[in-house]
Amino acid sequence: MEGKMELRHLRYFVAVAEEGSLTLAAEKRLHTAQPSLSRQIRDLEYEVGVPLMIRSVHGIELTAAGRAFLDHARLALTQAEAATEAARRAAQPPRTLFAIGFLTGYEMDWLPAVMEILRAELPSTEVIIHSQDSPDLAAGLTHGKIDLAFMRPEKQASGLKFRLLRKDPLIVLMPRDHALAARSSIRPQDIAGQTFIGVSPVRAPTTWAAINDYLKPIGVKPDHQAENLAMGISLVASTGGIGLLPLYSQNLLPKTVVSRPIRGAPPTVDLVIGYNEANTSPLVKFILAKVDDLKSLVTKSGSR
Repeated sequence: MEGKMELRHLRYFVAVAEEGSLTLAAEKRLHTAQPSLSRQIRDLEYEVGVPLMIRSVHGIELTAAGRAFLDHARLALTQAEAATEAARRAAQPPRTLFAIGFLTGYEMDWLPAVMEILRAELPSTEVIIHSQDSPDLAAGLTHGKIDLAFMRPEKQASGLKFRLLRKDPLIVLMPRDHALAARSSIRPQDIAGQTFIGVSPVRAPTTWAAINDYLKPIGVKPDHQAENLAMGISLVASTGGIGLLPLYSQNLLPKTVVSRPIRGAPPTVDLVIGYNEANTSPLVKFILAKVDDLKSLVTKSGSR
């Protein structure tokens, strides 16, 4: 070999050592002729200066020197692969980061549609997903940590713009064994006198306002306030009470909690795409231009 130890010699040695046979290594792993493989191993041993393998009718066994050499050969091959991958990554164009926020629970409906819209952009784009309450999403948009968010319209969020996606009706949640669960729909007066689970006016101001406007005329006030969707469902299950939440919450219900529609015209809450008007990301404009396609994809998937 004239003083040259190459990566291929290390690969050949490792293959023979792991297979325990020149024949198997040549045919199964290396797809080369056995005489050629034997010559490469002899060249390697000549370069190292000591025998690495003992050849017998039973196959190949490593010498003490061969066992020591095997560990280092594997490490060298691993480092070579890592170096190759690092070089390839460095040669590729830098990936664009794009952060998308979802009001917790809505990612089940809208994330697949967003990824479908962005499919052609994904080779050069790393998508980061945030699942938060609407006020936190608004803060993320304001501070540039989130590029686009599926959220409620936040009135106090200066500099943000909103595009309406749809109006989600509120539904009634209750334990599966609740007396009202036998009804196909619920009237507002049915809720009076029940333990009522409300939502936080701080964490869910839009939903809180819709519920308050709907129930205020019949004098229903919350006995408990949920800070988030999961807490609201948990309180319904644990207290035996009733809650009002947007329709998408039925995607997350355990078997012990059921939902019923509100009879008549239910109150609704807006689902919007929020973005910071100062955000210059071309992907924001790209998705906003595809809003109708997004709606169509979600409708086709049967989500609501």
